[in-house]
Amino acid sequence: MKLLLDFLPIIIFFAVYKSTGDIIIATAVLIPATLAQMAYTWFRTHKIETMQLVTLVLVVLMGGATVLFQDKTFIQWKPSVVNWLFGLAFLGSQFIGQKTVVERLMGSALSLPAMIWRRLNLAWVLFFTAMGFANIAVVYTMSEEAWVNFKLFGMLGLTLIFIIGQGLYLSRHLPSDEKKH
Repeated sequence: MKLLLDFLPIIIFFAVYKSTGDIIIATAVLIPATLAQMAYTWFRTHKIETMQLVTLVLVVLMGGATVLFQDKTFIQWKPSVVNWLFGLAFLGSQFIGQKTVVERLMGSALSLPAMIWRRLNLAWVLFFTAMGFANIAVVYTMSEEAWVNFKLFGMLGLTLIFIIGQGLYLSRHLPSDEKKH
């Protein structure tokens, strides 16, 4: 359910774009959809994750600039900026604090050596960086419609593939007692 809620604004953006063919209108709908998603999350859980907050701010700022200036470039760059910011945050966690971001997110569920946590964290850094560049490549080499399709299906698909790969990597490094559960 959380995954659906997280992707709901993107799905709404996609549906509006497909029905109107207008990326500015789709962006104008994306902004309140994202705000509504955050409000719903806040009222249900009384907390907003940092990643969600960063995404919200960038949707409002870059989406707002798209609508205000009637220039799709801002919203098309947003996924790259989000991914690169997450990549920087994950990279920074390698050097700041006791645990990497990945360990903070998953450490309560898994017991792994520090080296494995660092490798996983660096894999996410590389993934976020690559996703940012992939988005830019699609923006500048393909049509607007291809970018909208990539934004929903391509990025989601690549993320799922990466998570499955991460799961396979993790399964090789779990202690024997955790593999049985």
